[in-house]
Amino acid sequence: MRRKVAAVTAVLVFLAASCLIADGPVSEATPLENTWTTRAPMHQARGGLGVVAVNNKIYAVGGAVLSGLYPPDILGGFVGTNEEYNTATDTWASKSSMPTPRDHFAIAAYENKIYCIGGAVGVRVDERTHFSYYVESGINEVYDIASDQWQTMAPMPKSSMRIQASVINGKIWVTGVGLTYVYDPLADSWTNRTAMPFSPPPSVASLPLQTAIGTKIFVTGEFSTGAITSEQKLLIYDARTDTWSQGTHGPLIVANGGVGATSGTASLIRIYVLGLVKYPPEPANQVYDPKTNIWIAATPMPTLRMDFGVAVIDDILYAVGGYFISEPLLSRVVPTNVNEQYTTIGYGTPDPYYDETAPIITLLSPENKTYHKPGIPLNFTVNEPDCWLSYKLDDGDVTNILGNITLSGFYYGSHNVTVYATDEMDNTRVESIVFTLSEPEKPIDNSSTLPIMPISASVAAVVVIAIAGLLVYRRKRQGEAGQP
Repeated sequence: MRRKVAAVTAVLVFLAASCLIADGPVSEATPLENTWTTRAPMHQARGGLGVVAVNNKIYAVGGAVLSGLYPPDILGGFVGTNEEYNTATDTWASKSSMPTPRDHFAIAAYENKIYCIGGAVGVRVDERTHFSYYVESGINEVYDIASDQWQTMAPMPKSSMRIQASVINGKIWVTGVGLTYVYDPLADSWTNRTAMPFSPPPSVASLPLQTAIGTKIFVTGEFSTGAITSEQKLLIYDARTDTWSQGTHGPLIVANGGVGATSGTASLIRIYVLGLVKYPPEPANQVYDPKTNIWIAATPMPTLRMDFGVAVIDDILYAVGGYFISEPLLSRVVPTNVNEQYTTIGYGTPDPYYDETAPIITLLSPENKTYHKPGIPLNFTVNEPDCWLSYKLDDGDVTNILGNITLSGFYYGSHNVTVYATDEMDNTRVESIVFTLSEPEKPIDNSSTLPIMPISASVAAVVVIAIAGLLVYRRKRQGEAGQP
């Protein structure tokens, strides 16, 4: 799939003096909330890169390195560079590069592996119009952190760029304009889900941003409201029910940015939308509270940039890379390697709504015993309402269910059934039970003597005749013996 690039000038016209930064240094031991701190920069400056956190380290993958009129990557310059940032030592290390150089791809981490999906992999020029177009891809490459190696997995069904990904319930959920896909890393398979109900204006270059809290995905960005009108919408996707709804829309249209969500372990549960306000043009940091459905403003990034990546570690945000605005009036940019840390609102106090307790499953049936007929009830209870329920029989697929069901369609022998319950904060409980299905039991004879076989009437008649014949023969013999 290819996309024509439109000019985006309005978002580039702003002044560096419009940024707000905290006065004085920030202590690493006791960071001040709602402040920014400059950290060690990446080795290679890049825009449109993918950024993700794994085990208290940040990985900055891919991107583009050309400068010029925005967007400069329409002329190429894609890289597969992979750098690892250690937050404890404030240092970067080079890792094995992504096999397919690209930018604006979806990135997500699961089980110590990083999945890089889709993106722009090249450009072409139309011979007739001389317009430049992106060459988009659905390629899916996974990076194994432990082995420092890459592997190609099943591609996304549709080629696309400027897409986003989140991990929910052990699967990777990818959203973009006109698509919602779910990738199962264990099965290496894709499933189609309900796409976003709104689309961005056709001329906008910055497309929706995505983050997840629990089992819900929050998508924010500029969406069309009419032929020439638009607004900053907040769309909420419930992964359990495959449905979309809307939250309170953001007060400002923010473009070309990044998004990150805090978990509530060390700060308030919030969604931070970083980027450039279009009208008037200036950097912004908009904060959304999913509990109250209210937006507030926070301190924006010190460096004026776009197409950067955001990672969250211990409820602290890191904004990495992007394009620095070198000449705002001329819409010229240069890739940057900047790395800025944001200490979130309410940092140091866990959110009172934070919940890390998994629901409790009580399995009632089947029991650990032998059954002699199919159609075995799977009955269980869960102590939390509105949980996402599923089950797996033996090595079969995990299947979503609404509640109790009947197990059938399997053979005689030993079996294992596993029940999963996931609450709205993505806490999952797993319970399993082993049971056996055997052939129907045969009737049991409790008699201590040998069984008496029944004798039919015809057999009895033959026996009587034979006995009578023997008596006649015996009397005849006796009479013959008495003659002189």
